[in-house]
Amino acid sequence: MAQTLETLTRHSDTLKSIRGIVHTMKTLSAINATPYEHAARSIEAYHQTILQGFAAFAYRTGKITLRQDEALEHLVIVFGSDHGLCGNYNEILAEVVKQHCQAKITGKHRLLCIGAQMNDALDDQGLASDAVLLPPASADGIGRLAGDIVTRIDRFSRGQPLYHLDVTLAFTQRGEQGMREPVTLRLLPLEPALLQRQEHWDSRSLPDYTMGAEALLSSLIRSHIFASVFRASAEAMVTENSARLALMQQAEQSVDERIEDVKGELRSVRQTEITSELMDVITGFEALKKTRKS
Repeated sequence: MAQTLETLTRHSDTLKSIRGIVHTMKTLSAINATPYEHAARSIEAYHQTILQGFAAFAYRTGKITLRQDEALEHLVIVFGSDHGLCGNYNEILAEVVKQHCQAKITGKHRLLCIGAQMNDALDDQGLASDAVLLPPASADGIGRLAGDIVTRIDRFSRGQPLYHLDVTLAFTQRGEQGMREPVTLRLLPLEPALLQRQEHWDSRSLPDYTMGAEALLSSLIRSHIFASVFRASAEAMVTENSARLALMQQAEQSVDERIEDVKGELRSVRQTEITSELMDVITGFEALKKTRKS
């Protein structure tokens, strides 16, 4: 009986230690998600400015028709996790990437993966990555990662016109009611709607520009690509930490339930032990009374 009580006590202490670790991981996930969420909101505001720049350029220059030729190569940039404890976060996105690649019947597919865990998930789907990059360790690292990816896109283009390139971003973004959803976003070729001229300009001052049209358009396109990559990376980090937070909440609840079960077992074992000791005392007392009478 004493051995059982000792075993349950050790088990209870171990569960309490595990709960402390889980609670720490839960807290870190909540804290880590906040800077990335702020970064995502900031880049979204910047991106809206870039989109207004496209609209102003098209209004001043006139409608521009973009060529939509069939690309010979397709680059898919996948934003995943480099660490575990986030459930099937990477596996779900890997399935979406596989479906996307299968839908692109023509041309060659190349993958640029962010995150070692994501690379393993893609490998399980039979998809090989050309390169694997590390996710940003902090919100400050998102800009460096986005700049690196933009440089790699330039290398991928090899001087080809933009309408010959097919670049897709695959990442997990926040959905409604706190849900997460994997998405694929076409980055290149540019959407024709970006350079469609508006019928009316919602301002008393008409847009104009002084720098060369080609230089301005090139700058707008590069900023659009950078902002899109930055946002995808930030959203991926927010949803990764929220997935880890949800998993840690479930683990914490499971540990709490197990601790309560062990506490109940401890109380039962202690009561049984106390009852047994009392019975031993009563039995001994009765034996002493019979000895004295005889």
